[in-house]
Amino acid sequence: MASRDEMTLWTRYFDSGLTRSQGRRVPKNASIPKPTLDSIVWAARNAGIRKMRQEPEASHPSRPYSREGRVILPPKHATEALGVNSKEGVMRAIGTLLRSRLQESKEAAQASNFSTKDKGNRRRQAQRKSFKSRGAGKRRSKFGKK
Repeated sequence: MASRDEMTLWTRYFDSGLTRSQGRRVPKNASIPKPTLDSIVWAARNAGIRKMRQEPEASHPSRPYSREGRVILPPKHATEALGVNSKEGVMRAIGTLLRSRLQESKEAAQASNFSTKDKGNRRRQAQRKSFKSRGAGKRRSKFGKK
């Protein structure tokens, strides 16, 4: 159990699929769909936070049925490492890193898809048979006319 001198970050705080009233605590531009505990820990480490504790089986008191997990940080260390003065600032900095990582992975996926799709093999495209341009009654039969 986290004490008063610890800052708790739940995964739902960063979920873009939720509204503020459902538990999201960062703006949409600092949230991602379905964040994992590992992704939040990754973002916190990249932000400069070294002291943290993970509890993967923890469930939020208002959602006891879902084991979403949480990250517990010492507030003084987290605010000094990020140069902010509140829990909201810490969450926004971590959320911004999560969002930038998501955007980079989307761009990398698009770049890899673009290079393989280029124009393709023209010979293979020419060999492709398509009956869409012909009408339903104008299909060629393979074994002569009937």
